[in-house]
Amino acid sequence: MADYQAVFAVGDALVKYLTNNYDPTVVGFPCTFKLVSSAEIAKEDTTALDKTVSLFLHRMTTAEHYRNVTRLQDSPFDQPVLYLDLHYLVTYWDASAEGAEAEQKILVWTMQQLQSHPNLDVSVLSLSSSAPGWNTTDAVQLIPADLSLQDILDIWDGLGPKYRLTVGYIVRAVRVDRTFTPELPVVATRFAVQNGGTA
Repeated sequence: MADYQAVFAVGDALVKYLTNNYDPTVVGFPCTFKLVSSAEIAKEDTTALDKTVSLFLHRMTTAEHYRNVTRLQDSPFDQPVLYLDLHYLVTYWDASAEGAEAEQKILVWTMQQLQSHPNLDVSVLSLSSSAPGWNTTDAVQLIPADLSLQDILDIWDGLGPKYRLTVGYIVRAVRVDRTFTPELPVVATRFAVQNGGTA
């Protein structure tokens, strides 16, 4: 049962998955992978994210096909709180003026990895250092996002830094279950006694 930590755990697992599979001797360039916040992108100063592929969660939406789900077949007594779609921007940052080759090769390598493993099961999700409580049946689907150039430019305008080559992805559907708290035990019972009338 995945709890409120599930959203962070998905992004964290994706970063670790890409990091574990990246071989700079094959691609030809050193690179790190990092899950970033909007504040980190807004304050990017050409050094903090240099030679880094960032995964930025720019939007969360309720998964369309799960909006009316109130109970699960495998757990009929549990009610999931949310099914979420996570919208990511994947961007390569390079401070050098001649980084076109690295930018394009690393981004295409990243796209190739994500395309070849579009279904992330618990073996990948468990790479995260967070502990949302995945079970053996948990899995999410990773698909390219249908973002227009104008959509991407609008996002970048809102963030602040100059435009960088960017690819969009959607992770669906991340299940976030209710965090159950144990009910308080019954420690006392009070009964009221009334006269039952005349005998």
